[in-house]
Amino acid sequence: MDISLYLFYGLLFAVAFLYSIVGHGGASGYLALMALYNFSPEIMKPTALVLNLFVSIITFIQFYRAKHFRESIFIPLALASVPMAFLGGMISLDAIVYKKILGLLLLIPIIRFLFFKLPENPELKEPSLKLAIFISAFVGLISGMIGIGGGILISPILLFLKWTDQKQTAAISALYIFVNSLAGLTGLFTKGIEMDSKMYVYVLIAIAGGMCGAYFGAMKFKQTVLKNILTVVLLLAAYKLLFTNA
Repeated sequence: MDISLYLFYGLLFAVAFLYSIVGHGGASGYLALMALYNFSPEIMKPTALVLNLFVSIITFIQFYRAKHFRESIFIPLALASVPMAFLGGMISLDAIVYKKILGLLLLIPIIRFLFFKLPENPELKEPSLKLAIFISAFVGLISGMIGIGGGILISPILLFLKWTDQKQTAAISALYIFVNSLAGLTGLFTKGIEMDSKMYVYVLIAIAGGMCGAYFGAMKFKQTVLKNILTVVLLLAAYKLLFTNA
């Protein structure tokens, strides 16, 4: 087996681990890895969404058990995003356009990892239903088109608007990612879908990383090294997608 494949598996585990700590499925990280390894968009989208399904539901269960889930906020977000994610999954983008949009989206977790820090117990505000529906519908559409669950987009918005704290955001975004990924994948099936032959291996690795990350998510755990590794991967992938023709 090629050593580069071992590296891919190791980074895949790290992505699932680190993203699940903050309630994410890891799609942006998986897509970044696949971009670096020259996967085609036809393979990237369904692969990321399938991995999202497993990791996000594992993460949600852990945060739900810890009583961080706020159903009243999740429901309007999901009702707005799910049909749009399905619609987005039906949209086929030109490969170059797809890669450029993905490259821009990868900048969001990079910024969050490097600069986005919030207090542990912010003073929360009452959500605006109309604004929540509008934002979530847009996030759902982008999620289905690109093959992400929307966690990297909705989480910083929830935190910035002070509608939820960090643990609540993790719980909500985990289930949000699950339902959007399922909707996006369903939309993809209507257009025809292509799965990687090693999908079962990717799923097993992602599940292992997600279970470990979700377990440590509620504990004090030093994530500095993993964050630095993942940030480098995201930066390399973003650069490749935005500034090269590969």
